Amino acid sequence: MSFRFKAIAAAALSLATLATSGLAQAADLPVKAAKKAADLPFFLVIDNRVSFSWMPKGTDPGMWSVRPDGSINGTTAKQVYSFTHFDLWQYGTNFFTISMFKSGHNDPASPCVAPGVTITGGAADCAGATEIYGLFRSTFGWNELFNTKAFTMGPLHNISFEVGMDGNTENNFLAPAKRDVVAGLQFAFDLPYKGYFNVAPLMYYEFLNHNAFTQCGLFGAGVPGVTCNSDGNVSYRPTWAVEINYYMDLGFLPPNVQFWSISGRAGWYGPKGDSNGLPALSGTGIFSTKSKTELNSEPIRLTFDASKAVWGDKYSHFVDLWVAYRYWQNKFGLDHNAMAGVCTVAATGQSTKSCTESTVYGGITVKF
Repeated sequence: MSFRFKAIAAAALSLATLATSGLAQAADLPVKAAKKAADLPFFLVIDNRVSFSWMPKGTDPGMWSVRPDGSINGTTAKQVYSFTHFDLWQYGTNFFTISMFKSGHNDPASPCVAPGVTITGGAADCAGATEIYGLFRSTFGWNELFNTKAFTMGPLHNISFEVGMDGNTENNFLAPAKRDVVAGLQFAFDLPYKGYFNVAPLMYYEFLNHNAFTQCGLFGAGVPGVTCNSDGNVSYRPTWAVEINYYMDLGFLPPNVQFWSISGRAGWYGPKGDSNGLPALSGTGIFSTKSKTELNSEPIRLTFDASKAVWGDKYSHFVDLWVAYRYWQNKFGLDHNAMAGVCTVAATGQSTKSCTESTVYGGITVKF
């Protein structure tokens, strides 16, 4: 679940903008001397939040079942519990999120390899899988690093260096253990009503993952590195990525109903090699295991600032209620038109509907 963080952090980033402008205005007051830079706290803004959301039609590639009418069910409901941290300091920002995804029985935990089926072929009603996913991003602003305003012009607010990493683990039979790093630039643009639009072209390197199905010894001895992976670990080649996110208050609404905002994000990740780490086994057509460009997006999230509506401006974004649409194509880089046995049915080429995720979901976020 490589990348669900920036829409959740949108409100925090907006608050960071308000906080920094507030410091500048306080320094201009004639009745109070401006603080020296040495007197300012190391972190100008610290924002911590917890969220709960429910996703009715999540997916996990390769996890699908057949309904009584013969149609394929490739979705599973997921409960999502998240903690997010955002901070602003003198030279940039830091963002961290960790989430737990609890799936329904259509996405089973080990020892099931598919709904109702164990690795030995026996029948079992395994519990839904649990995934832990963490993500970190840091920016270092050029205006701040070089003590200049040269990188602010028109709608362009700043250019920054950006670095980050992702990692996950899940208790299904596949036992993924993703590790990746990203590095590049971020271009930050201003939008109306205290909004922003960020674009980050990046290098993406997934240097480690795990796939128990490719481990030597599972389906025979095999040849390590050719027909199987010696310990199930899989590495990929570096590729490109582009991540974008935006946030904007709906400030054009009448003042008495200005409790709404919109946000969104999207990430494109280029092909990273063979999805199983074994290109010698990749076939053609539906039997191809080559990775494809991945799109992981939440194009729109509508947020209602419930705490502001009930308790006033002082408590803005302490409690948010939101609904969003999520679309994830070629999930984890898997070709949704190939990957026989995972994204398609090997015998027929029919889609398992598990490698593309399309769902409306909603949740509540609380600041503390």
